Amino acid sequence: MAAILLGGRVLPGVIALGLVFVLSLLLWTAVAASGLELVIPRASGAPALDALAIPRARDSLAIPPGRDSLATPPAPDSLATLPPGVVRGFRQRDPGDGVPCSLETGASVSYDDENLYVLFVADDDPAKVRAHLARREDILGDDRVEVYLDTFQDGHRAYLFACNPLGVQLDGVLVEGQDEDDTFDTLWYSDGKLTPQGYVVRMTIPFRSLRFDNRRAQTWGIALGRIIQRRNEESYWPYITAARGLEGISPGQNVQLIPYGISTRSRFLDMESKLPGFRNRDELRGGLDSKLVLHDQFALDVALNPDFSQVESDEPQVTINQRYEVTFPERRPFFIENASFFQTPTELFFSRRIADPQFGMRLTGKAGRWTVGGLAMDDRAPGLKVPLGDRLRGDRAVDAVVGIQRDIGKQSSLGLLATSRDFGPSFNRVFSLHTRLQLDPTWSLTAQAMHSFTQPSSGPRRNGRGYYAELIRDGRHFSYDAYVNDLRPDFSASLGHVKRVDITKFKQSAEYYWRPDHSGLVKFGPKLTMTRTNDHTGRIQDWSVEGDFELKFTGETKLQVGRIEAFERYEGFGFTQYTTLIEFSTELLKWLALDAAANFGTGINYDPAKKLAPFLGNAQEAEATLTLRPSPQLRFDQTFIYNRLITRPGSGPPIDSTSSRIFENPLVRWKLNYQVSRALSLRAIVDYEAVWPNVSFVKLDREQQVTGDALATYLLNPGTALYVGYTNRQENLALETGPPSILRRTDYPGLATGRQFFFKISYLIRR
Repeated sequence: MAAILLGGRVLPGVIALGLVFVLSLLLWTAVAASGLELVIPRASGAPALDALAIPRARDSLAIPPGRDSLATPPAPDSLATLPPGVVRGFRQRDPGDGVPCSLETGASVSYDDENLYVLFVADDDPAKVRAHLARREDILGDDRVEVYLDTFQDGHRAYLFACNPLGVQLDGVLVEGQDEDDTFDTLWYSDGKLTPQGYVVRMTIPFRSLRFDNRRAQTWGIALGRIIQRRNEESYWPYITAARGLEGISPGQNVQLIPYGISTRSRFLDMESKLPGFRNRDELRGGLDSKLVLHDQFALDVALNPDFSQVESDEPQVTINQRYEVTFPERRPFFIENASFFQTPTELFFSRRIADPQFGMRLTGKAGRWTVGGLAMDDRAPGLKVPLGDRLRGDRAVDAVVGIQRDIGKQSSLGLLATSRDFGPSFNRVFSLHTRLQLDPTWSLTAQAMHSFTQPSSGPRRNGRGYYAELIRDGRHFSYDAYVNDLRPDFSASLGHVKRVDITKFKQSAEYYWRPDHSGLVKFGPKLTMTRTNDHTGRIQDWSVEGDFELKFTGETKLQVGRIEAFERYEGFGFTQYTTLIEFSTELLKWLALDAAANFGTGINYDPAKKLAPFLGNAQEAEATLTLRPSPQLRFDQTFIYNRLITRPGSGPPIDSTSSRIFENPLVRWKLNYQVSRALSLRAIVDYEAVWPNVSFVKLDREQQVTGDALATYLLNPGTALYVGYTNRQENLALETGPPSILRRTDYPGLATGRQFFFKISYLIRR
């Protein structure tokens, strides 16, 4: 392992995979044998509560997989008909602080040898309930009920299971000090229905879908929640408490296999070769993602030709005239479970850096106060990017990541992360030591120290280091956030997402919210943010001062106005800038949602025309999304993004141009989704994007592109799915066959440059 992480010659991919696995397995064995006891935390400020004694379920409470159990007796329609052991007394976290939930809510929790059962009964006016028959996890605009399970009762991690009133699912993982991870997907069952008194939801959560200690008597942390969307209301029972009485349960030594197959037929315009022309390609590909649960708490994932296809379209975003790399979220199944094990304050592991693997292995899990993760994969993509004839053509990169974390007391931790990438004679190793300390109920401190060792394909080895520290106060009225980030010029993280190095950046922000009682105005207040960045010679690189004022109303309605004054140094030139912004969003009506933002001010031309230096222009950007839901099954989204930069009197280059425009970049998306049932959906997307440059000012091509995308999805569960899709792309190009073949730009996107039909199937086998 030292050769992988510390430098030296490149090890073959199989040896690297094996060493990562062996190290992770040894660490797991050591910490599992330590017999460490768990501390039982309680949420800050929450009252002391007796543990919830969870009874054994009656046979009638179990949900047979694949059946609508609420259609068969007993189907409680009100709180009065709930089974014994009901919990009540849900209290608000927002907008009230501990006041009773505005609508009566009850829940019942029980279990048997295989499943945990949770039954919610929520009083409401069914005409006002927000519930749509949506795709899995597309329920954030609906009313919903939630279950949080801290299966190790350590106060650091919790599973989230949520349903809207029709039983549509959302699941995720919460980690203290990190954003909620809703990419986590697992197998569980749910049902829901509207009733004359409100709605009823029932969840069945298999113990096989969870990770926990292999003790006979379990004690978990548990919280139950209800979201009333039109009132901006979040209520919970009972903040956090211990759940006792779970005896004789285990996720078992289960095996999960997901074989998949993809068939594609495509015709595309090859614009990279010396003689451009159309090519046809038929591909039939298959593979296997497998998971083995070890000792109840650990999961071993082995992937052979893993399924890294993407059937969902990325959301549109501006990609031109950007100083830094634009990234898209991870959607690939192999990286989803326990992804937080490899996260640090500075993003040293960004899994989309691994583009085209053939095999991979990963071990993740928790034992006592320790969490351990190890990952190793090959990647064919670097060997396909080098020119033909290069000795590294067809070679592979070998990637490895190891993460270890130790929980300290209540909601604090200390961790180590190491990443490695080898390709040919080059390599990059990064080590990180990081900690999060919960100082009191509102204040926390995060710190990180990093060191990298880089050997380029040619030239001397470079070593670099970095530091990060952040102090946060998260309060109901007053919040404060300050951090400093220092990255030396030679610091490098080839598997991470680090925007730039040779910086010392300091940022702080403070906000204060007033929260009126019994008002349609939920909260309002100002926020002030200040940022300054220097390089390591002490020269200032940028600074900014931003002031915002926000008003938030019920109905998920928000209005925000702000002003930014800033300075930025780019390519040796200094630019003073300003931006005025306004944002408005609302979901006041259950069938209509609007999200709009606009800003105007100044912006830098980062990609000037040949022989021109970067210069400042007047910038305008607007973005709006309108969502219509005329029925519970039908959804239409219209997104419009407009980005423009024009010359600014007195600051542009002395060029005689008939137009002040530098560039315009409109993007439009029409998206229609029809949910036939919870499993079956039909979706159509039309995207239009254009770049209209003034080539006197900017180095961009005049482009227009229209893409049509149709997809039918049958998603029975996160592992069993069938997709059938078709994509067609039109561009403003013309191909003159010559000889030689020549491509030229036209004024209309009339040439079909890419067409693809695909069929994909996967099936979850769990034993």
